[in-house]
Amino acid sequence: MAEIKLAATKRDFKTKSELKQSRKNGYIPGVYYSKGKEPVNILIKSGDINPFIYTSENHMVLLSIDGGEEIRCILKDVQFDPVTDKIIHFDLYGVTVGEEMEVEVPVHYKGDAIGVKQGGQLQFTMHKVTISCLPKNMPEALEVDISNLDINDTITVGDLNYEGIKILMPEDTMLVTCVGRTEEEEEVQETAEVPTEPEVISKGKSEEEE
Repeated sequence: MAEIKLAATKRDFKTKSELKQSRKNGYIPGVYYSKGKEPVNILIKSGDINPFIYTSENHMVLLSIDGGEEIRCILKDVQFDPVTDKIIHFDLYGVTVGEEMEVEVPVHYKGDAIGVKQGGQLQFTMHKVTISCLPKNMPEALEVDISNLDINDTITVGDLNYEGIKILMPEDTMLVTCVGRTEEEEEVQETAEVPTEPEVISKGKSEEEE
Protein backbone atom coordinates (compact mmCIF):
# COMPACT_ATOMS: atom_id res chain seq x y z
CA MET A 1 0.00 0.00 0.00
CA ALA A 2 1.22 3.48 -0.89
CA GLU A 3 2.22 5.79 1.95
CA ILE A 4 1.84 9.57 1.80
CA LYS A 5 3.33 12.04 4.26
CA LEU A 6 1.15 14.64 5.94
CA ALA A 7 2.48 17.55 8.02
CA ALA A 8 0.29 19.00 10.78
CA THR A 9 0.51 21.45 13.64
CA LYS A 10 -1.09 21.05 17.05
CA ARG A 11 -3.98 23.41 17.83
CA ASP A 12 -5.22 24.46 21.28
CA PHE A 13 -8.56 25.95 20.28
CA LYS A 14 -11.95 24.30 19.71
CA THR A 15 -14.55 27.07 19.45
CA LYS A 16 -16.59 27.47 16.24
CA SER A 17 -15.36 31.00 15.67
CA GLU A 18 -11.72 29.95 15.97
CA LEU A 19 -12.23 26.95 13.70
CA LYS A 20 -13.96 29.18 11.14
CA GLN A 21 -11.08 31.66 11.25
CA SER A 22 -8.52 28.90 10.74
CA ARG A 23 -10.33 27.83 7.58
CA LYS A 24 -10.29 31.42 6.32
CA ASN A 25 -6.53 31.43 6.93
CA GLY A 26 -6.08 28.41 4.68
CA TYR A 27 -6.08 25.56 7.20
CA ILE A 28 -8.34 22.59 7.87
CA PRO A 29 -8.91 21.46 11.48
CA GLY A 30 -8.86 17.78 12.36
CA VAL A 31 -8.36 15.29 15.17
CA TYR A 32 -5.84 12.46 15.51
CA TYR A 33 -7.07 9.47 17.53
CA SER A 34 -5.06 6.55 18.83
CA LYS A 35 -5.98 3.61 21.07
CA GLY A 36 -5.13 4.27 24.71
CA LYS A 37 -4.11 7.89 24.12
CA GLU A 38 -5.80 11.26 24.33
CA PRO A 39 -7.03 12.73 21.02
CA VAL A 40 -4.82 15.43 19.52
CA ASN A 41 -6.40 18.45 17.81
CA ILE A 42 -4.43 19.40 14.71
CA LEU A 43 -4.37 21.71 11.70
CA ILE A 44 -3.15 21.06 8.16
CA LYS A 45 -2.84 23.29 5.13
CA SER A 46 -5.83 23.31 2.82
CA GLY A 47 -5.23 20.94 -0.05
CA ASP A 48 -2.68 18.74 1.73
CA ILE A 49 -5.34 16.15 2.51
CA ASN A 50 -6.73 16.02 -1.03
CA PRO A 51 -4.54 13.06 -2.14
CA PHE A 52 -6.20 10.93 0.54
CA ILE A 53 -9.75 11.95 -0.33
CA TYR A 54 -10.02 12.53 -4.07
CA THR A 55 -8.73 9.11 -5.04
CA SER A 56 -10.10 5.67 -5.84
CA GLU A 57 -7.50 3.97 -3.64
CA ASN A 58 -6.62 3.76 0.05
CA HIS A 59 -3.35 5.13 1.39
CA MET A 60 -1.46 4.90 4.64
CA VAL A 61 -0.93 8.33 6.19
CA LEU A 62 2.48 9.13 7.67
CA LEU A 63 1.47 11.94 10.02
CA SER A 64 4.04 14.29 11.52
CA ILE A 65 2.81 16.74 14.19
CA ASP A 66 4.98 19.83 14.65
CA GLY A 67 7.87 18.11 12.89
CA GLY A 68 7.83 15.14 15.25
CA GLU A 69 8.19 11.43 14.53
CA GLU A 70 5.99 10.07 11.75
CA ILE A 71 2.85 8.27 12.93
CA ARG A 72 1.19 5.62 10.75
CA CYS A 73 -2.56 6.23 10.55
CA ILE A 74 -5.57 6.06 8.25
CA LEU A 75 -8.18 8.60 7.23
CA LYS A 76 -11.28 7.67 9.24
CA ASP A 77 -13.78 10.43 8.52
CA VAL A 78 -14.17 13.60 6.46
CA GLN A 79 -16.76 16.35 6.76
CA PHE A 80 -17.76 18.61 3.88
CA ASP A 81 -19.51 21.96 3.84
CA PRO A 82 -23.10 21.28 2.66
CA VAL A 83 -23.09 24.41 0.49
CA THR A 84 -19.57 24.74 -0.93
CA ASP A 85 -18.63 21.03 -0.67
CA LYS A 86 -15.24 22.08 0.70
CA ILE A 87 -13.50 19.94 3.34
CA ILE A 88 -14.10 21.44 6.78
CA HIS A 89 -12.91 18.69 9.16
CA PHE A 90 -11.22 15.29 9.20
CA ASP A 91 -10.36 12.46 11.58
CA LEU A 92 -7.21 10.34 11.50
CA TYR A 93 -6.85 7.08 13.39
CA GLY A 94 -3.49 5.64 14.41
CA VAL A 95 -2.81 2.02 13.48
CA THR A 96 -1.07 -0.47 15.76
CA VAL A 97 1.27 -3.10 14.34
CA GLY A 98 -0.15 -6.59 14.86
CA GLU A 99 -3.64 -5.32 15.70
CA GLU A 100 -6.55 -5.68 13.29
CA MET A 101 -8.43 -2.58 12.24
CA GLU A 102 -11.67 -1.80 10.46
CA VAL A 103 -11.52 0.33 7.36
CA GLU A 104 -13.57 1.13 4.26
CA VAL A 105 -11.87 0.28 0.97
CA PRO A 106 -12.86 0.94 -2.66
CA VAL A 107 -13.95 -1.87 -4.98
CA HIS A 108 -12.43 -1.92 -8.46
CA TYR A 109 -14.24 -3.97 -11.10
CA LYS A 110 -12.10 -5.38 -13.89
CA GLY A 111 -12.79 -7.32 -17.07
CA ASP A 112 -15.47 -7.28 -19.77
CA ALA A 113 -18.58 -9.17 -18.70
CA ILE A 114 -19.88 -11.89 -21.03
CA GLY A 115 -23.43 -10.70 -20.44
CA VAL A 116 -22.67 -7.21 -21.72
CA LYS A 117 -21.35 -8.67 -24.98
CA GLN A 118 -24.69 -10.44 -25.31
CA GLY A 119 -26.68 -7.24 -24.87
CA GLY A 120 -27.00 -7.14 -21.07
CA GLN A 121 -26.33 -4.21 -18.78
CA LEU A 122 -24.27 -4.04 -15.59
CA GLN A 123 -25.79 -2.66 -12.40
CA PHE A 124 -23.29 -1.75 -9.67
CA THR A 125 -24.66 -1.49 -6.14
CA MET A 126 -21.45 -1.27 -4.09
CA HIS A 127 -18.29 0.72 -4.74
CA LYS A 128 -16.88 0.44 -1.20
CA VAL A 129 -16.86 -2.32 1.41
CA THR A 130 -15.87 -2.42 5.08
CA ILE A 131 -13.08 -4.84 5.94
CA SER A 132 -11.05 -5.97 8.93
CA CYS A 133 -7.33 -6.72 8.55
CA LEU A 134 -3.86 -6.13 9.94
CA PRO A 135 -2.21 -2.87 8.85
CA LYS A 136 0.29 -4.81 6.72
CA ASN A 137 -2.57 -6.42 4.78
CA MET A 138 -4.59 -3.27 4.15
CA PRO A 139 -5.18 -3.03 0.38
CA GLU A 140 -5.42 0.11 -1.73
CA ALA A 141 -8.57 -1.43 -3.22
CA LEU A 142 -10.27 -4.80 -3.70
CA GLU A 143 -10.31 -6.04 -7.28
CA VAL A 144 -13.37 -7.96 -8.47
CA ASP A 145 -13.18 -9.81 -11.80
CA ILE A 146 -16.49 -9.59 -13.69
CA SER A 147 -15.31 -11.30 -16.89
CA ASN A 148 -17.49 -14.41 -16.36
CA LEU A 149 -20.59 -12.46 -15.35
CA ASP A 150 -23.41 -13.57 -17.65
CA ILE A 151 -26.96 -12.20 -17.98
CA ASN A 152 -28.87 -12.73 -14.70
CA ASP A 153 -25.60 -13.50 -12.85
CA THR A 154 -24.74 -11.68 -9.62
CA ILE A 155 -21.58 -11.24 -7.57
CA THR A 156 -22.10 -10.96 -3.80
CA VAL A 157 -19.80 -10.47 -0.82
CA GLY A 158 -19.89 -14.24 -0.25
CA ASP A 159 -18.21 -14.76 -3.64
CA LEU A 160 -15.11 -12.81 -2.58
CA ASN A 161 -12.07 -14.30 -0.91
CA TYR A 162 -8.87 -12.41 -0.06
CA GLU A 163 -6.01 -13.67 2.05
CA GLY A 164 -5.65 -11.86 5.36
CA ILE A 165 -8.82 -9.81 4.81
CA LYS A 166 -12.29 -10.26 6.29
CA ILE A 167 -15.22 -8.41 4.74
CA LEU A 168 -17.53 -7.14 7.49
CA MET A 169 -20.76 -7.24 5.50
CA PRO A 170 -23.49 -9.90 5.05
CA GLU A 171 -22.52 -12.55 2.50
CA ASP A 172 -25.68 -11.94 0.46
CA THR A 173 -24.80 -8.26 -0.04
CA MET A 174 -24.92 -7.71 -3.81
CA LEU A 175 -21.99 -5.95 -5.47
CA VAL A 176 -22.85 -6.14 -9.16
CA THR A 177 -25.35 -7.91 -11.40
CA CYS A 178 -25.88 -8.23 -15.14
CA VAL A 179 -29.46 -7.78 -16.34
CA GLY A 180 -30.98 -8.35 -19.77
CA ARG A 181 -33.00 -5.84 -21.70
CA THR A 182 -36.74 -5.75 -21.10
CA GLU A 183 -39.16 -6.53 -23.95
CA GLU A 184 -39.92 -2.84 -24.23
CA GLU A 185 -36.23 -1.99 -24.56
CA GLU A 186 -35.79 -4.75 -27.16
CA GLU A 187 -38.65 -3.34 -29.24
CA VAL A 188 -37.16 0.14 -29.09
CA GLN A 189 -33.77 -1.26 -30.14
CA GLU A 190 -35.26 -3.24 -33.04
CA THR A 191 -37.23 -0.22 -34.22
CA ALA A 192 -34.10 1.91 -34.13
CA GLU A 193 -32.21 -0.65 -36.22
CA VAL A 194 -34.85 -0.94 -39.01
CA PRO A 195 -33.85 1.43 -41.86
CA THR A 196 -36.57 3.69 -43.12
CA GLU A 197 -36.90 4.34 -46.87
CA PRO A 198 -37.22 7.94 -47.98
CA GLU A 199 -40.70 8.95 -49.07
CA VAL A 200 -41.01 9.42 -52.80
CA ILE A 201 -43.36 12.20 -53.80
CA SER A 202 -44.55 12.12 -57.42
CA LYS A 203 -46.14 15.10 -59.03
CA GLY A 204 -49.14 14.28 -61.21
CA LYS A 205 -50.29 16.25 -64.23
CA SER A 206 -52.50 19.18 -63.57
CA GLU A 207 -55.93 19.40 -65.17
CA GLU A 208 -54.69 22.18 -67.48
CA GLU A 209 -51.83 19.95 -68.72
CA GLU A 210 -54.33 17.20 -69.50
